Amino acid sequence: MSQTNYDLLVIGAHPDDVEVGVGGIVAKAAKAGKRVAILDLTMGELSSRGSVEERKAEAQAASIVLGVAHRTNAQLPDGGIANCDAQRQKLISHLRELRASILLCPMHTDRHPDHDAAHFLVRDANYLAGLSRIDTGQQPHRATHVYYYRVYGESTPPSALIDISDAFETKLAALRAYKSQLFNPQYEGAATFVSSEAFWNSIRVRAEYWGARIGVKYAEPIYSDAPIALTTLPGL
Repeated sequence: MSQTNYDLLVIGAHPDDVEVGVGGIVAKAAKAGKRVAILDLTMGELSSRGSVEERKAEAQAASIVLGVAHRTNAQLPDGGIANCDAQRQKLISHLRELRASILLCPMHTDRHPDHDAAHFLVRDANYLAGLSRIDTGQQPHRATHVYYYRVYGESTPPSALIDISDAFETKLAALRAYKSQLFNPQYEGAATFVSSEAFWNSIRVRAEYWGARIGVKYAEPIYSDAPIALTTLPGL
């Protein structure tokens, strides 16, 4: 694999996880001129709606809206993400190829078991990717900063809130690219929680709630295993 340095690598278990969880942060970073890449771990082949081909096209369309520089797929098994040696080895190669300084990936204890498994898989693979004795034909690389996000809502208080007020409508525009997955009365498919109008409306409500906590219109929460360093007091 070739190697390219990215400022931010955002990892999702399935296509559309990134957009639902942190689409505003992604759009904001890209708009600020940061090189952003997205790595989807699976093709979403177990989804009750849409085909693999549809979801691939939707993900690429959403990426254009967000302004990301690169999007790829690890092709791990949907419903079968596991923190095992084979999947760690595969992910190590992607991490060394993309060489991001910041990782943003799923938080554990999320509603979908793949999200939970992805948290531990990415966390461990990032550490191992920095070990020179693991040979993938690439230079070792370990992201300096690792943050996490939830797709289906916060069950514990977040570590920080990011103002996405200027990027929220871009987030929604990217989500509309997932015509087979999210609320879309014109699409004929099985009714699911994610395809419901209630879930679609909750995306705005969730962002408004977190925005209100920090005095802005919209915000997205992130988590960290370690204290988040600040150069000064916020607002100072």
